[in-house]
Amino acid sequence: MNSEQPKQGPLAGIRVLEITSMIFGPMAGQYLGDLGANVIKLEPPSGDLTRAIGPRRSPQMGSFFLSSNRSKRSIVVDLKTSDGQEVLRRMLRGTDILLHSLRTPAATKLGLDYATLSKGNPRLIYCHVTGYSDEGEYAGRPAYDDIGQAASGLAQLQTVVAGQPRFMPTILADKVGGLHAVVGILAAVAHRALTGQGQDVQVPMFESLVAFNMFEHQWGYCFEPPLAPMGYQPVSTASRRPYKTKDGYLALLPYSDADWRQFFELAGEPQMMSDPRFATFAARQAHFREVWGEVEHQASRKTNAEWLTLLSKADIPFSVVNTLEDLTEDPHLASVGFWKVAEHPTEGMLRFPASPVQLKGSPMQMTRMQPRLGEHTAEILREYGYEESVIARLTAEGGACRGREA
Repeated sequence: MNSEQPKQGPLAGIRVLEITSMIFGPMAGQYLGDLGANVIKLEPPSGDLTRAIGPRRSPQMGSFFLSSNRSKRSIVVDLKTSDGQEVLRRMLRGTDILLHSLRTPAATKLGLDYATLSKGNPRLIYCHVTGYSDEGEYAGRPAYDDIGQAASGLAQLQTVVAGQPRFMPTILADKVGGLHAVVGILAAVAHRALTGQGQDVQVPMFESLVAFNMFEHQWGYCFEPPLAPMGYQPVSTASRRPYKTKDGYLALLPYSDADWRQFFELAGEPQMMSDPRFATFAARQAHFREVWGEVEHQASRKTNAEWLTLLSKADIPFSVVNTLEDLTEDPHLASVGFWKVAEHPTEGMLRFPASPVQLKGSPMQMTRMQPRLGEHTAEILREYGYEESVIARLTAEGGACRGREA
């Protein structure tokens, strides 16, 4: 893949300045880059913190960074210096979208607040990803994924299976927040196309995860006053888990009346559908513990291979329980070309997942390999009109645009 020739995408011609680290902001920036935007990642001299996380073949190129920073260019700018602040100001004049995760006081001190920037660039789409909304009581508090999971009620939900609050073994809060940021930015892009005006887009992690969590769990609190407690019980139970077979585990979810009828026929127990607890959707919802207990009993009577042979001929939702490693060889993912392999100029062959969003007319795709720290600093400075003598000074030892390898 030619990392110097970005392919055309639906956001082609839109310039994004990303000043974020970790996953929340970088994930959003990566999506925008895959959509064809010209994403410039502004990093401090030490680089994004994730450059030092995970296995790596060379310094500052850890797997954590590689997973969320494709389709971008990197420029080093030390915002603690006057030269660095001048570079930032010049870059902002030609920016369509500013995506940043600085806390509001720090952003305001740098002149990166929306009120200031919109005066000189009313078309600017300004996206601030943060822990909590600036308008709320928790404004300014630091927040990372564990904090978001705890604050949103997600960790408490794990009590039903772990006996105490636990974090999901994935950085769910960061990723949910990142997806919300993409939605907000794309909506602002559409609004600007209609009106010519940019806007302030704020995406707080806490509120994003609470909204995400409440789709099913608001339950009786959909009404005022509440008609029932919060929590969707069929998913908030220890019995909701993959079922043990004779030699492994299987996810199995008969849903409609037809599914259940066919399941009991496959299990050799067709008379079970005459049990009033299983006969209708409403009855199964009311007796979900007994229902799943019966599925558990039936699953244990056959091996995985026996169940897969039977279920593959039926229309009942099921899946084997994959390990993460299994996914690299999954036949469906292979058939849709999900896993991509490309050679990085310095990091060798890399594997990465394709975008699951399939835009048939203007597909999302990696437009650039992941940048080395400050790899495009001189190139970007030239684009903003800096003369070669100034670029040499800024990128020299101790200059505002000089990176430091860890």
